[in-house]
Amino acid sequence: MNTRLKSIGNYWNKPNHAAYLFLLPSLIILTIFVFIPLIGTLILGLFDINIFFTNTKFVGFENFTRLFSDERAINSLLHTLYFTILETPAQIIVGLIMAAILVKNTTFNKFCRSVFFIPVVVSLTSIGIIWSMLLDPNIGFIPYFISKLGYPIPQFFRDPTLAMPTVAVLTVWKNFGVTMMILLAGIQGISNSLYESAALDGATKVQQFFHITIPQIMPSLGFCILTNLIGSMQVFDQVYVTTAGGP
Repeated sequence: MNTRLKSIGNYWNKPNHAAYLFLLPSLIILTIFVFIPLIGTLILGLFDINIFFTNTKFVGFENFTRLFSDERAINSLLHTLYFTILETPAQIIVGLIMAAILVKNTTFNKFCRSVFFIPVVVSLTSIGIIWSMLLDPNIGFIPYFISKLGYPIPQFFRDPTLAMPTVAVLTVWKNFGVTMMILLAGIQGISNSLYESAALDGATKVQQFFHITIPQIMPSLGFCILTNLIGSMQVFDQVYVTTAGGP
């Protein structure tokens, strides 16, 4: 018995084995709230069923066939892809630039990081309502300021051309703080000796950024790109609050 307990203890003392113990709580939560509902949804998609789970009828892939032949569903998918193409690269670029600018731990930089992170913790619905008021052509400050400059008042959330880019900019403004903080941590983890060696070889700051900073933070950058893509493909709140699904 003691030998068995000792062997078990030796097994979990190894770092690569002990890691599973730390991952276990997250895996349990993901299984209960993500994997099981996802599998259940896919199974329900194979049935013709109402909200009361009565009169169940197996229809196979008929629901999926109807989905991809529905003009409204295809239109929604195309608009979601359009939003993703606009929002994800912009958020990564803005977050990366701000992380590089605010990398030094000065008092001013710490203050700026806090300010830029505030929109992240604010409700997306609240931000959508606020920006709807700021950009309203009748009462909004920004359209009023543009009109005073002699330009025509833009219909930010009413013009089919401007609506989606405006929502994308709103989303970038709200969420780039998360990307900034993740990339900032990655940049701060880079050894200063790499920059010192590059400076001695005559590399400029721009060259150091593209040849040292970006390659060194590729894992963090990949994580940000992946999570931003997932978030963009799930867009709903800001579009519904600001445009009610139109124009």
